[in-house]
Amino acid sequence: MKDYYLRLTDLEINGLKNVKNGKLNFVNKRKAFKASVLGLYGQNGTGKTALIDALHILKLLLSGKPIPDEYCNYINVDSQEAKLSYRFRIYVLETEIYDVDYEVCLTVDEQGEESFSTSGVAEGELSYLSERGGNLWNSLGKKKRRLEIKSEKLSYAYTDGEKRIKKHTFLQSTRTELIAPKKYYALLFGRKKETAERLKLISLMAKQNSQSLFFSDDFFEEALLQALKRDNEKQKFCVELLFRLLNYGRTELFVLGASSTGKINLGELPIRYNASEKQEHGITGEYFLSLDEATELPEELFPETKRLIQNINGVLEQIIPGLTISVADLGTIMLMENGEGKKGRRIQLMSNKNSKEIPLRCESEGIKKIVSVLHLLIGMYNQSSITVAIDELDAGIFEYLLGEILHILSEKGKGQLIFTSHNLRPLETIDRGFIAFTTTNPENRYIRFTNIKTTNNLRDFYFRDIVLGEQNEPVYEMTNNAEIALALREAGE
Repeated sequence: MKDYYLRLTDLEINGLKNVKNGKLNFVNKRKAFKASVLGLYGQNGTGKTALIDALHILKLLLSGKPIPDEYCNYINVDSQEAKLSYRFRIYVLETEIYDVDYEVCLTVDEQGEESFSTSGVAEGELSYLSERGGNLWNSLGKKKRRLEIKSEKLSYAYTDGEKRIKKHTFLQSTRTELIAPKKYYALLFGRKKETAERLKLISLMAKQNSQSLFFSDDFFEEALLQALKRDNEKQKFCVELLFRLLNYGRTELFVLGASSTGKINLGELPIRYNASEKQEHGITGEYFLSLDEATELPEELFPETKRLIQNINGVLEQIIPGLTISVADLGTIMLMENGEGKKGRRIQLMSNKNSKEIPLRCESEGIKKIVSVLHLLIGMYNQSSITVAIDELDAGIFEYLLGEILHILSEKGKGQLIFTSHNLRPLETIDRGFIAFTTTNPENRYIRFTNIKTTNNLRDFYFRDIVLGEQNEPVYEMTNNAEIALALREAGE
């Protein structure tokens, strides 16, 4: 593909946490903006964090990383499986548009049994599989309970002016069929028996590690190897489409939350390195600096870290006048990498205000929150393909400042921002097409408000709907103040 950018446009969640069914479209249909912003509001326990979790699962899948066993508990208690559907739109130049659908079904593997037979796989390869897959047994000698990717499906449609290609599936994997449709299997991998055996092994490894098959390193390398052997434009296109999604997951999608399930922690500062400010897709990796403790990092990342801090300070001083951060160099160290020593640095992030320098960990949680997200918001503001998803963006941030930052990002930014919040100030500062709400109905968790006049204040309209319930779905389950007071008194007796 030529110059392009990728945008997440739709998400459907079925059976994840307290969301039995929920659909969200991230496109502002009221007005065309360069930026894509969605703020999700609602009562506690109605599916806001489930949205962020679904995006984190997407990042893990597209990055070819294992989904943590903890996510077994995220499948809805009334469901046997969780189904997640994502739609992306890839814009190429001015007229070419690709709509790509990725559907995945997750379930819990209670027994740890393999669905595909290992017959035909060499004994040495099975040994390699065992080493790569790790230990499947717990301390009691029982198989671990782990998340299983039951099925995956990739489809795409294409539009270029009057030329159209209808949506069709080009990769699908289930428990009973390794890769379908057959014509695309033949297109991508040919018909050699040894290739089929390698793919079977790759599938077993992905299943054992709770990874996506299509976006695993081994699968993509095999597809790329086959594409290099043959000069087939359609084959190369399919491999390139896989690469665009893989690249998006690894280098352009960032998910931040307070949990420890693998999302970027809000006590960390992510470094996006080897990125040119003028390149849309120049990012090649990420590293994390602790806001509280000293961090050990490779020597080659030290200059990039100082450049990042300099960029952050340019914006930070405008948000919090007089405040900057700096890097205290605690000296060189020796890091071990692949059994070999490698030069590194030990550094500590510092806060500078009123000509005094103190460790950043001594600052308020609000300031540390701003520092942790600012670098990614700078990326979202400047680069169309960057997507940043943040759970509870408002936590610790002054509401007036929050509203102003979101107004600037939504009006003048280029990338995509998805956030959850309880603070209602942004309802007054950003276009209402950027706002969605949760409901108390688990069968229809997400809605956009209707029947809003241009003169209505969305914040006031939301409060009114909480009381009067004028939307098709209730957005708040009413509480009784007298019963709360009684419960508090009885709990203290």
